[in-house]
Amino acid sequence: MKQLLIIILLGTVAISGCVGKSTYEQKVTEADQLAAEVTALQQSQTDLQGEYDNQQISNEALNEDLKRAQSDIERLEQVLSERSIEAGAAMTEMRQEIDRLETTNRALELAVESEKIARQARIAQMQSTYNELVEKMETEIERGEITISELQGKLTVNMVEKILFPSGSATIKAEGLKVLRRVGDIVKEVENKDIQVEGHTDNVPISSRLKDKFPSNWELSTARAATVVRFLRDLGIEGERLSAAGYGPFQPVASNETIEGKAQNRRIQIVLVPQQNRIEKTLR
Repeated sequence: MKQLLIIILLGTVAISGCVGKSTYEQKVTEADQLAAEVTALQQSQTDLQGEYDNQQISNEALNEDLKRAQSDIERLEQVLSERSIEAGAAMTEMRQEIDRLETTNRALELAVESEKIARQARIAQMQSTYNELVEKMETEIERGEITISELQGKLTVNMVEKILFPSGSATIKAEGLKVLRRVGDIVKEVENKDIQVEGHTDNVPISSRLKDKFPSNWELSTARAATVVRFLRDLGIEGERLSAAGYGPFQPVASNETIEGKAQNRRIQIVLVPQQNRIEKTLR
């Protein structure tokens, strides 16, 4: 490039006419400077082209990174959207469950309160029945022929054998009928209670003269309980409320080693029990 510039300059000088030595040297120097500038410009151009190419590569890489970032953002937005929908559905389900539980709890609270009121009414009724029985049976209670007790929702009228039956018999005595009538008139007014009649004996075996009719104390106790049940039914107490059971000598309340103990064990018990017991047994 330098030589080309010198030739051009010399040609120019030749065309212009003869020149001095100093003028020639000046032109050569100028040619060298121009050549150097051209070379510098060419190098600068090369460097700029390289930088441009590098920048293009860098821009392409940035664009690829940007595309990947945008794709990642879109996937993340999709995941968040799906999770947001799932979370919304879960929240809705939880709110519905909370509403259901609150409704159930309110219903249970009302049921508990209702049962509490009903229980208080039953207790009051049992207490009233107990008081009335004690008042009406005062003479028999004082003589020790009748005891009345109330425990855990059960009211029990315990009548010794001698007030109701002759020895070895299942036929109620006249005096016993009067006592049973007074008891029956009271207990038949009690609502939501079943009436269970239980027959009990001492442990003395049935005499030989009665074995044809009552093979054992079990049959005697059962026959007596059934006789009382029939009498209560005749008083107007619903049959579905009544039941009879004979326990023979197997549930004593006193020792059979004494005369007094045997007398206490020979008894009829009229027990008022919650009516639901009968319903549950029927369902089973």
